[in-house]
Amino acid sequence: MGARVVQRVVATFTGVTCLLLAAPATATPVTAAQVTVATDGSPSGLAAVGASVPGGGAARLGGGPGTYVNPVSRSFADTFADPSIVKGEDGWWYAFGTSDPLREGERTPHYLPISRSRNLTDWSYVGDAFTAGTLPSWADTAAGASLWAPDIRRVNGEYRLYYVVTQTTVTPEPNDNAIGMATAPTPAGPWTDSGAPVVGPRRGGGGPGDFKWTFDPAHAVDTDGTEYLVYGSYYGGIFITTLDPTGRRATGEPTMIAIDNRFEGGYLLRRDGYWYLFASSADCCAGPTTGYSVYAGRSRSITGPYVDREGVPLTDSRAGGTIVVAPNGNRWVGTGHNAVVTGPTGQDWLLYHAIDRADPYLDEPFGINERPMLIDRLDWIGGWPTVRGGAWASEDPQKASGAAVPPKLAPTPRLGPLDRGRSDEFDGAGLRPGWTWVRSPQGELSSGALRWPTQDAELNRENNTASVLLREAPKGDWTVETRLRIDLGTDTVRNYQQAGLIAYAGDDLYTKLVHVAIWNTRQTEFGKEMPYAGRIAYGGTIVGPPADTTWLRLVHRVDRRNGEHELRAATSRDGRTWTFGGVWTLPAEAGLRVGLISLGGTGATAEFDYFRLHRR
Repeated sequence: MGARVVQRVVATFTGVTCLLLAAPATATPVTAAQVTVATDGSPSGLAAVGASVPGGGAARLGGGPGTYVNPVSRSFADTFADPSIVKGEDGWWYAFGTSDPLREGERTPHYLPISRSRNLTDWSYVGDAFTAGTLPSWADTAAGASLWAPDIRRVNGEYRLYYVVTQTTVTPEPNDNAIGMATAPTPAGPWTDSGAPVVGPRRGGGGPGDFKWTFDPAHAVDTDGTEYLVYGSYYGGIFITTLDPTGRRATGEPTMIAIDNRFEGGYLLRRDGYWYLFASSADCCAGPTTGYSVYAGRSRSITGPYVDREGVPLTDSRAGGTIVVAPNGNRWVGTGHNAVVTGPTGQDWLLYHAIDRADPYLDEPFGINERPMLIDRLDWIGGWPTVRGGAWASEDPQKASGAAVPPKLAPTPRLGPLDRGRSDEFDGAGLRPGWTWVRSPQGELSSGALRWPTQDAELNRENNTASVLLREAPKGDWTVETRLRIDLGTDTVRNYQQAGLIAYAGDDLYTKLVHVAIWNTRQTEFGKEMPYAGRIAYGGTIVGPPADTTWLRLVHRVDRRNGEHELRAATSRDGRTWTFGGVWTLPAEAGLRVGLISLGGTGATAEFDYFRLHRR
């Protein structure tokens, strides 16, 4: 699509809808984080555990007595996305997943598959909440309706299951998604749909078939006993509404608690006098470049406003969000759509899905994104949740549910000495020696800054027309930093103008950290592009909220185990307090150069105050 074409495209797979922003130079946005990822070279880990495979036997896949390894759904499912969990009266934990085939080659979806565990780590398949013949009567099966994103609760002695119905008979139009609810005497069923939507289809601003995304339900009960339902996604935002006493109908006027074009997968948890809103951000399903991550805000009131650790609201155009889990450089990307469970010893755990970057699709080379279920310790540090003290998703053996583990914050990368020969303060008559351009030179030095209007050009998949300013990167570990001003404004719709840092090994192999306009939001997107199976994959994750002036860092380290380049993003609004975000990797053989970009369409001007490279 052309650089100026802006539209939402709903790419529908079995049990998955992704938000694709049809635009140059960037993919769907992602959100910020204020907790650190471990970068000390130690392997992070989790492992898959046993369960019975449909038609197969049971197997324990842990790392030894008292341990487990992610994904915990491995022994019964290759994919088990959007997990939700409840403890049954029979003492078992029950987890529910979105509707997908469970195994590669199966190709027939399980409608809200159910698994169970005695210990939160060894899971077995139980069955499905629905079958093709027992879907809700108001689901438009002739139009291919499916059920997504379950939320399981026990309320007033009954088990309730909330879910998305992707196509209904409420209107004669496509895409009229809605929230349904079923009840059962036990988590294993049998499940009976309530007969009508809890939250019906919500029209967008366009013509027929334009409906806001009524996705991702999550139930909560306030301290006064009032029941609420959270729902929504990128197109429309996340809302909260009251429910009637039966939980079958939304009542009252809904309240937005997280901005549109940024968040989905809302989940509420009350702790120490606060309500915490967990929400996921970025494209859920970009295969090996999926940057999906979980963020949090908190509020004294269940209806908000929810703010992050720096006090930035989740409803702002430059939306806040404290990172709970994000890709950390190991095998797992796309770490999102969570539930929280407290184990028998009082330790909290985050249940979520992720994608193995080496095996991202259910049926290769392309198909449904393969999103198995993971579980990791959820720590609370300074009143904020983070997985494994900020080390995030594990891939190696972890301690199973035992005594609560005292949290320890993962280390924050520090700057080393300034490499003056590879830095530039932009205060001379021209660029310092060492810079080179990919394509034609752009911008000019003025008043101690590089002023560079955003180009009507791209660096996105097959559209590689933008100029890039680069210099050689040193061997070993280093950090690059710039201070950026760019006039993107807030709240109004602007798309894809962006500027920032890039680590470049080619037009189709790079990572970039940019302040970017995405519809009505302004975000710091940390993106990655790479070849995969004959195509070009792109995805991104979000770091901290930007400002009129935003400081950006790319922290590079060499993985001592395999030689891969690990690049971690960090952002700041004042140059002192830094938000450290996710990690992308590039191949060991990639010849990296580092530098600056300003692109994505005309209409803005980037001002870079300096480019500084620090060795470590």
